[in-house]
Amino acid sequence: MATSPDLRDMLLNYLGKSALTNKSNKSFAREGEQDDIWLYDPDASEVLMASRSFYAYFTPVIMVIGFIGNSLSLNVFLSKNMRRLSASVYLAVLSGSDLATLFFYVTVEWLRRGFTHICPDSRIEFLDANGVCQIQLYLSYVSRFLSAWIVVAFTIERCIGVCYPLHRRYFCTKTATRRCIITIFIMALTLSLYKPLLSGVYIHGNGDRYCASDPEYGFASFVIDNVFAVLIAVVPFIIITILNAKIVCTILMRNKRNKEREFVFERSAIKVELTFTLFAISVCFVLFNVPFFSVWFRNFFNSKYFSNENDIGDASNFDYWQGILYITRTLFYINYCINFFLYSITGTYFRREVKLLFSFRPMESSGMPTKVTSMNTIQTWV
Repeated sequence: MATSPDLRDMLLNYLGKSALTNKSNKSFAREGEQDDIWLYDPDASEVLMASRSFYAYFTPVIMVIGFIGNSLSLNVFLSKNMRRLSASVYLAVLSGSDLATLFFYVTVEWLRRGFTHICPDSRIEFLDANGVCQIQLYLSYVSRFLSAWIVVAFTIERCIGVCYPLHRRYFCTKTATRRCIITIFIMALTLSLYKPLLSGVYIHGNGDRYCASDPEYGFASFVIDNVFAVLIAVVPFIIITILNAKIVCTILMRNKRNKEREFVFERSAIKVELTFTLFAISVCFVLFNVPFFSVWFRNFFNSKYFSNENDIGDASNFDYWQGILYITRTLFYINYCINFFLYSITGTYFRREVKLLFSFRPMESSGMPTKVTSMNTIQTWV
């Protein structure tokens, strides 16, 4: 039985050009955030093929750097000297969530889209088994939510520390930090539950199995996926941008009042370095998220639910935007591997702790000095 034109158009607009059919003659498409089906397409345009190649060969570099960098960062922030700071707890959890995202999301998506582009005849069948499919989707959504909202929580903590120092003792403590992280974790577990419940394993006409959204709940998945995307991209972007602007304005005003001071206390220097670290993380979060989700939302608003005109009828235009999506997706992945370099650039003490990880000498005590220190020779915690 042929698929009805309306249903076919909906599936094409939502998930790509191809429609797949299971044994019950239900049309469905692979779960894939409104982009392309990842099957090898020899008729794809040169732009799309070049973009796929960029994604396929550059993503493994991001994965290797991310696994190594986040593992080192996690070890540093859990070290005896670093874990006493509430900010270190946030950054340790961020490193852990980035590792989980790299494993459950970036690696899996590369195996489906990148590896199959390099080796068109290959199939990673275990990812499309019942149970594995739902668990992988669930954990990938949980980890991405955590990565985004831990940055938001850290931004709020720094904003309170910089702009409202009198409230630090209430909100910038390890106890408050743990409560905030637990709350975010529970939210991630709860809000991501819809994905495995609305997904399953279906069968292509040639007998291959695919992990995909349930076609019976296609519209519900479409709507909730976009709400989830707003929660992990747009809302964090707005909060981070507003709070960072407030932090910068506060620092500039404070520096203007204190411009004649030549010395600062160590504790103040720590706050400054933490603020620079936060600012670097936040800027990169925005830079690497905005292009991908801008293209993603462009495709969303070009879907059948919002527009009578779409790209499906124009293969060249469709391929162009899928190619752009591949490129911005790859840049988006950098967000999960760059934090180690940001910590190293902005954090004197972080660099010292990394060196100690590779040192065979006993770790020396690194208590905080009590004397005032010149701004030119500050050696501080981060």
